[in-house]
Amino acid sequence: MSAKGKPYGTEYHTVLTAGRVKFIKQNDEAASNKTPMETMTRARVYVLIGKNDAPKAVTYYDNANKRYKQIDIEGRPHKIDGKYVLPHAHYGYWHDEVGGSKNLTAKEKRSVDRIVSYWYHHMKGKE
Repeated sequence: MSAKGKPYGTEYHTVLTAGRVKFIKQNDEAASNKTPMETMTRARVYVLIGKNDAPKAVTYYDNANKRYKQIDIEGRPHKIDGKYVLPHAHYGYWHDEVGGSKNLTAKEKRSVDRIVSYWYHHMKGKE
């Protein structure tokens, strides 16, 4: 049960699954997009699809199934080393409690590139 009284599993629906990566959309389209804080599947990766049908954020979960990293692909750029950066990463359960916004590592960039490519390949197949 969420803090807002919603039963687990009712806030999102799956649009596409690719291995351990699940592409999801919020059910309440009027609400602002928020990534899941927890999962029931070990090593799950969620890709939140925004209102414009594009990947908005990628979230990763630890061994306790709690969010430990979020990569924002779309949205508001954050200032890192004096420059506004997007995409960028946040570390921690809440968002920025482990060092604030960070530039993506090479591994994270490759992961985002694969995810975005997979999504757009999927969408092209729907045309």
